[in-house]
Amino acid sequence: MNKTIMVTGATAGFGRAIAIKFAQNGFNIIITGRRKERLDTLEKKLSGYKVNVLALNFDVRNNSNVSDVISDLPDSWKNIDILVNNAGLAAGLAHIDAGSIDDWDRMIDTNVKGLLYVTRAVSPLMVARKKGHIFNISSIAGKEIYENGNVYCASKHAVDALSKAMRIDLLKHNIKVTNIAPGMADTEFSLVRFHGDSDRANAVYEGFDALTGEDIADVIYYCASLPAHVCINDLTITPTQQASVIYNNKRL
Repeated sequence: MNKTIMVTGATAGFGRAIAIKFAQNGFNIIITGRRKERLDTLEKKLSGYKVNVLALNFDVRNNSNVSDVISDLPDSWKNIDILVNNAGLAAGLAHIDAGSIDDWDRMIDTNVKGLLYVTRAVSPLMVARKKGHIFNISSIAGKEIYENGNVYCASKHAVDALSKAMRIDLLKHNIKVTNIAPGMADTEFSLVRFHGDSDRANAVYEGFDALTGEDIADVIYYCASLPAHVCINDLTITPTQQASVIYNNKRL
């Protein structure tokens, strides 16, 4: 019987690439996202790999919605082997004294609270089976701080801490937890951060061979494919041209 993976924020970037990678390798897929049209398009694509696909259209920021959707899963979909807490974003780039409260709320509600809501709903299903693997998509910003990154960095530091805490709390239940901390990646990340300003977003990646969604999907698939007695707890992944959030080697 095929294993089942659930990927939040699957309509773009890392999430989409992860869903495709696992479908290509025979996993049944639960995809979630806010944008229904994109979700429907991805569902059709994944179905082409001859696996079962369940698309769930909800916002991770809404706890009652998350709880209701997961509790109402058909029994055949409740045996979730892998959860990828991918839904997340950066919004805005400003000093703390000039930051947008709306941007702060959006990041904290999605990156931290949304991750908690989904984990709280799904992890008991894994505990009941005494097995499972949770991947939390953090960021190099969860390891370091950079100017103007304040609240985004804080939210990803929280993901880093929660990953460590989950690993300890779920240890007795034989559940793996892996924190993934990517560096610069060419996805919709900057487009969202700069509120749709494509020129500003594209400039971030000029002269840079950034990570792709497929790179992260490959790493997660590797971690998920290891023997049952092996758990990768934490991985920081950067492009060759990036050593840290500050040090990079852009081609001018």
